[in-house]
Amino acid sequence: MRWLIAGVMGFALLVAAQAVRAEIDIQEVTSPGGIKAWLVEDHSIPFTALEMRFRGGTSLDAPGKRGSVYLMAGLLEEGSGALRAQDYTRALEALAASFSYDADKDTVSISARFLSENRDDVAELLRQTIQEPRFDQDALDRVRAQVLVGLRSDMSDPNELAGRKFAELAFGDHPYGTNGKGTEESVSALTRQDMFAAHEAVFARDRLFVSAVGDITPEALGVLLDDLLGDLPAEGGPLPGPAEVLLEGGTTVVPFSTPQSVALFGQKGIDRHDPDFFAAYVLNQILGGGSFETRLMEEVRTKRGLTYGVYSYLVPRDLASTYMGSLASANEKMAEAVAVVQEQWAEMAAKGVTAAELKDAQTYLTGAYPLRFNGNGQIASILVAMQMDDLPTEYVVTRNEKIAAVTLEDVNRVARTLLDPEGLQFVVVGDPVGLKSTD
Repeated sequence: MRWLIAGVMGFALLVAAQAVRAEIDIQEVTSPGGIKAWLVEDHSIPFTALEMRFRGGTSLDAPGKRGSVYLMAGLLEEGSGALRAQDYTRALEALAASFSYDADKDTVSISARFLSENRDDVAELLRQTIQEPRFDQDALDRVRAQVLVGLRSDMSDPNELAGRKFAELAFGDHPYGTNGKGTEESVSALTRQDMFAAHEAVFARDRLFVSAVGDITPEALGVLLDDLLGDLPAEGGPLPGPAEVLLEGGTTVVPFSTPQSVALFGQKGIDRHDPDFFAAYVLNQILGGGSFETRLMEEVRTKRGLTYGVYSYLVPRDLASTYMGSLASANEKMAEAVAVVQEQWAEMAAKGVTAAELKDAQTYLTGAYPLRFNGNGQIASILVAMQMDDLPTEYVVTRNEKIAAVTLEDVNRVARTLLDPEGLQFVVVGDPVGLKSTD
């Protein structure tokens, strides 16, 4: 019965995947001014989702200005052009539109959602946001205070502490090795001029990626792109060079008073464009991907009850790749949980996976993929991420074919070469019983 149900579900998900593929017709659009974008037309409702990403993110912070890009991104909705913060908010509400902004290690992202009838007015307000930010001192002081509250709160969050320590161990002095939000000291010292400098470093056409999904034609999108982005400078600030992954394995304990410890673990990863990436992706699904059927879930949670959840995941960033995982466990159980993860990492490296595990992972990964295409905004986000990863438009069709083409030999070969039990680094934050730092 279990196999019958799995077969029926697999068939249903395959049908869903084929339907999604048929509906997503990606057009490559070039505006009269030369700005490139991907478009999926959908005129069923008078609504459009627009995604813009600028490569570099918080890694573009100038020396001694850590946190400047993150703070600058938070100020983009605090007034532009002739509009101060409150007037800007009222204008956005009157248009029934939404803008959102984010900054991470690799990108600054701007998302816009708007009705077709308000497209021109929304585009003008968004243009001002991108090209004419005010960075008024009162807004700067207010948003800075919010960031500082967040930074202080992070110091009492064991997950945040684990992430910071792991990044420091993995990347050292590279921007990846420090917090993109900055420190209390660095953020407190940032000036209004620093915001303009960060803005100039980020917003340029040489690092721009755009996608749109919804009620807009290629011709109208081309006009919108030129109006919105045509006056951006050709080049932005210099991108940092590649980051060396410095992890050598072992355990680092960060003392923290809490009844439950948290752990991040990881090693060197695999580049998104490596020929073995899809084999590694399937391998990870079997080892610790996002389901309850993984090796780590079975051994750490189901058999031993050491945690509610344990996961592993590939992290192929622009400038370095890691292979990471996480779990939380009671202080008295964490040492055993760490030992079991280490054992499973080593066992899979040595013995590989079974044919049944491979089949189940491929069914899960190919079936779950079409569920990602859930609405215009989600599709637009996927398309712009594909561009940044230098993937072709047909990837939405060929992706599942690449997953299905992975063989047992492929997965087991990659298990031997990728998994590095000796180089697996653990960062544990808490008061774990019987677990000490090895560095």
